[in-house]
Amino acid sequence: MPLRGTIVVDENLCKACELCVEACPQHVIGLNAEIITPRGFHPAHLIKDECTGCGICALVCPEAAITVYREKRGAQG
Repeated sequence: MPLRGTIVVDENLCKACELCVEACPQHVIGLNAEIITPRGFHPAHLIKDECTGCGICALVCPEAAITVYREKRGAQG
């Protein structure tokens, strides 16, 4: 069973550079065209519920605007 994850984007930091969009191996991040941040950008957000919590998006984000949360693996047995 694949891991499940989610991201939280700090909209005050995101500058819509799209590095996270390009780096996401699951292709689940996009820019939210419905929101404009106080800095005038469309922030990144999840566009599909297939995030694995790999953390690549957070690593490539130059503003450290992304926090990744990953579910814990259950006990195998």
